[in-house]
Amino acid sequence: MKPVMLSLFVAVALSAAQGKQTFTGVVTDEMCPLGTHSHMKMGPTDAECTKACVMSHDAKYMLFDGKSAYFLSDQKTPEKFAAQKVRVTGSLDAKTMTIHVESIAAAATK
Repeated sequence: MKPVMLSLFVAVALSAAQGKQTFTGVVTDEMCPLGTHSHMKMGPTDAECTKACVMSHDAKYMLFDGKSAYFLSDQKTPEKFAAQKVRVTGSLDAKTMTIHVESIAAAATK
């Protein structure tokens, strides 16, 4: 591999790795982006309300970290974590407030 190509490859790999972050928050939906479901009442629990908003209102799953709400690029995995605290690994597109999800896992609770 030529030095110029190798340098370009390394630069691209490093920039991609630098964009990867871990976010912690609660899986919610864009109808209730702050994680409070009291005004929607689409089910007896926050988890059921979240799932109902996504299914019935074509809302998107989001992650609320206590300050900001982020759209999640993966719209299948969050369903099993609805209204739960999770760790999301991925890169943030600040312009669209979307986390490009690599993984989602339950967060440790204290």
